[in-house]
Amino acid sequence: MLRTHTCGQLRDSEIGEKATLTGWVHRRRDHGGVIFIDLRDRYGLTQIKFDPAIEDNAHAEADKLRSEWVVKVTGTVVARPGDMLNKKLKTGMIEVEISDLEVLNTSKTPPFELIEEKNVEANENIRLKYRFIDLRRPKLQKMLRVRDEIIRYMRNYFHARDFREVQTPILANSSPEGARDWLVPSRIYPGKFYALPQAPQQFKQLLMVGGVDRYFQIAPCFRDEDPRMDRHFGEFYQLDMEMSFVEQDDIFQVMEPLMIELTEKFSQKKIVNLKEDKRFQQISWKEAMTKYGSDKPDLRFDFEIKSVSKIVKDSDFAVFAKVIESGGVVHAMNVDGGGEKFSRKDIDELTELAQSKGAKGLAYIVIKDGGKLQSPIVKFLGDEVCSQIVKQFSAKDGDIIFFGADKWRGVCESLGAVRNECGARMGLKDSNKAAWLWVTDFPMYDYSEIEEGRIDFAHNPFSMPQGGMDALNEKDPLDIVAYQYDFVLNGFELTSGAIRNHRPEVMYKAFEIAGYSKEDVDAKFGHMIRAFEFGAPPHGGNAPGIDRLMMVLNDWDSIRDIYAFPKDGQGRDVMLDTPSEVEKKQLDELHISIKK
Repeated sequence: MLRTHTCGQLRDSEIGEKATLTGWVHRRRDHGGVIFIDLRDRYGLTQIKFDPAIEDNAHAEADKLRSEWVVKVTGTVVARPGDMLNKKLKTGMIEVEISDLEVLNTSKTPPFELIEEKNVEANENIRLKYRFIDLRRPKLQKMLRVRDEIIRYMRNYFHARDFREVQTPILANSSPEGARDWLVPSRIYPGKFYALPQAPQQFKQLLMVGGVDRYFQIAPCFRDEDPRMDRHFGEFYQLDMEMSFVEQDDIFQVMEPLMIELTEKFSQKKIVNLKEDKRFQQISWKEAMTKYGSDKPDLRFDFEIKSVSKIVKDSDFAVFAKVIESGGVVHAMNVDGGGEKFSRKDIDELTELAQSKGAKGLAYIVIKDGGKLQSPIVKFLGDEVCSQIVKQFSAKDGDIIFFGADKWRGVCESLGAVRNECGARMGLKDSNKAAWLWVTDFPMYDYSEIEEGRIDFAHNPFSMPQGGMDALNEKDPLDIVAYQYDFVLNGFELTSGAIRNHRPEVMYKAFEIAGYSKEDVDAKFGHMIRAFEFGAPPHGGNAPGIDRLMMVLNDWDSIRDIYAFPKDGQGRDVMLDTPSEVEKKQLDELHISIKK
């Protein structure tokens, strides 16, 4: 090695010893002819000193050093003077008096400041263009370190429980996983394509058929979806796992201790909603949507949504009455203290938010001054109806009650968005709390978002319907519930999972309801059917997103910084200037022409 120590290693126990350090010039200060430099590497900072009274040649060379030059220095470890101690640094008790300096490389002036204490964050586009410089910042070094430690912890956890890590293919087949595929044209087979896997779903199920029994993988996944705050463009990594001969709660009992340990070890958060037996809460999808207006509710605060349809159905408020007559519902939510907190402008903005989710408006009642009710709808509802509503929510002075009236799903989603925004505006999303829960019993089917009136899979098509073949034959498809579940933390979905459909006849019937013929299923999933015909065990699993988990545990602003070389918010790699055009020769080899 070119060095004897790293820049985060020396302590006062090494005083008097010779040391050779290498690193980047982080900061330079001239004090009366003596040059001080903070030398930086991934491990930390060490102050080095060039004193002309000790070594004139090294001092003369040090006068040329500039920010981000790469140097090798040798000198003696000495104690810092008492007025120069830096208790914020692990190396803050010492400095190194340099006797020999070698410049290993010079550097242009960096396009942005690397000294984080100045609290100046460069434009993201510039940082991503020069990502190799951005990565030198301690903040990003920490993120990469934490990511490595979490993945190592996960591997150790599953290996200790007799899981086997298996790498599944990257070049796979196109599959209806719910997102758009990344397609890879085949040179050898003109007109045919591979697809990058949206998840190792089919492969891990085939591993269960193959008798692997307990599988996991730190799996790369690829989806051509628009980027957003909690979703990196194009690719992400998940902790993929699957188990044979299990029921739903067996999966839960493997995953819950891991998430407790990761929360305690890799965040400052305290888990606030564990049950007495140290298990996580479980609520059904229907209950989550009804009570919280979301299938990934944030339970760090209350604001429970309740039905008031029975109370208002006979009132003189025509808006509510007509909705109920047409088969809709009226739900309401009390925001404790919101009547005092929210201005007219806040209420207007919350109304716009509800409308963006399909609501026609957002009715409200403010309780103030000894129980007086303030709202344009009070005179239509009448005193008795208003009194019953206030009593149902135990509302008090300073509260505000919001109302939604529409079809059940629309009311849930609009009030859920308002609930979430109220929690943020009231400062109730406490970064020191971790509210974990399972959302279970997702619907098997829903109406297609593409083709009006058509039934399609609501989520994962390979989930086992509760009730099996009997449910598929006898129930309305929209009433069929799957053995499907999500892991949720503080309003973020971190994993989806299911007990799988492992019986060929049930699989054919499930796809038939979604409009797929037997021939369609054989063409797309013939390998799955063949495998299940040779003795597939009952199996299930899930796959938490590693990057999103890290972001939520640490309250990091952007999922992109968790990647060493991320895409930007428009899905571009500005460092490599991709996506980019390719030569015509390459397109010809793939039998592709570009449609302008």
